[in-house]
Amino acid sequence: MTSSSVSAPPCIRIGSAPDSWGVWFPDDPQQVPWRRFLDEVSAAGYEWIELGPYGYLPTDPARLADETGSRGLSVSAGTVFTGLHHGPDVWDRTWEHVAGIAALTRAMGAGHLVVIPSFWRDDKTGAVLEDRVLSAEQWRHLTTQTERLAREVRDRYGLRVVAHPHADTHIDTEENVTRFLDATDPDLVSLCLDTGHYAYCGGDSVELIETYGERIGYLHLKQVDPAVLAEVVADGVPFGPAVARGVMCEPPGGVPALEPVLAAARRLEVDLFAIVEQDMYPCPPDRPFPIARRTRDYLRSCGRP
Repeated sequence: MTSSSVSAPPCIRIGSAPDSWGVWFPDDPQQVPWRRFLDEVSAAGYEWIELGPYGYLPTDPARLADETGSRGLSVSAGTVFTGLHHGPDVWDRTWEHVAGIAALTRAMGAGHLVVIPSFWRDDKTGAVLEDRVLSAEQWRHLTTQTERLAREVRDRYGLRVVAHPHADTHIDTEENVTRFLDATDPDLVSLCLDTGHYAYCGGDSVELIETYGERIGYLHLKQVDPAVLAEVVADGVPFGPAVARGVMCEPPGGVPALEPVLAAARRLEVDLFAIVEQDMYPCPPDRPFPIARRTRDYLRSCGRP
């Protein structure tokens, strides 16, 4: 057997995202400028990034390719927020939103589209936008419309949809995550397991990987400060203000421990992206870079390249 016929072993590709620089919106005076983000994410030792909120980075593919390529960066995924539990009535405006992001994601050579459910309460004010618990009909809409979206994104753009459980959404706790997985087609819908959000909502990432390993298509690496989490849960604080309190913390100071998560992911023996996200909006512009560099060094100590 020649060396060229031996397939490469599965690997976990580590990256970061605008989120780790306090970027939540396409344009916000509290956020670092996009050129500074690209400069610093590269200098911190990362080679992979996500697009972040659409419009934060340049949306012209040729320009973005120049800007990322000159810094040794490649794109792993784009991200969209959706309210698919509202059913077919929201399909047209959902697709209009998704299509542009999917097109840019594919043009940048990425293979994944991270799909995040809409919030049931406002992430800044805490105003309740809708019932926290979905009806049976809304669950059917959520699962069938997510499958429809995944099929369209795959067929038109060649991207894999990875659904992202998220605090203050309807896909959050272990019960809701497993209900969602059990009701969706594994050939269409995979999971973006965000270790921080899953811990925020009481879940065990290692257990989820070991139980639903074939559904894990993408990882977000993040940790929660248990003391701050206990406070925000007790006070009923919405996600945005909880982040401002520091609920998402710098590894390895929180939970879950990332080394066992990465070990469990390696046992799946599949290629995976593991993108660092430390929610910290808003934050001083000089804060993210040192954290990003220390986090990259920490992940190397966990045995990742």
